[in-house]
Amino acid sequence: QVQLVESGGGLVQAGGSLRLSCVASGRTFSIAFSIYTMGWFRQAPGKEREFVAAIARSGGSAYYADSVKGRFTISRDNAKNTLYLQMNSLKPEDTAVYYCATRGGGVEVAAHKYNYWGQGTQVTVSS
Repeated sequence: QVQLVESGGGLVQAGGSLRLSCVASGRTFSIAFSIYTMGWFRQAPGKEREFVAAIARSGGSAYYADSVKGRFTISRDNAKNTLYLQMNSLKPEDTAVYYCATRGGGVEVAAHKYNYWGQGTQVTVSS
């Protein structure tokens, strides 16, 4: 069984920062978390789920949506089976439920390419 659990969401004022975490567990990840591509997506009310950032298996390459580039940083700690998203200079338009996801292949920006998903954590940015 594969489980992804996000945490770290909350309410923050515009310009503030939050750090999201996603812990992966289950037999698949206990064997080799490091071989899985990890990504962050978000979904605002009434909108499609959209790509935010992804990080390659080794952690050497990271990819970002243009809307978050320069403000968000994705990272992973393979020893702790944990994915992070540091979000700085938050804007009201960043308000959404943030999901972590994983896939066995390389980095993709399409949500349907990811096999496993967490339950999401709410991020609300007030103006």
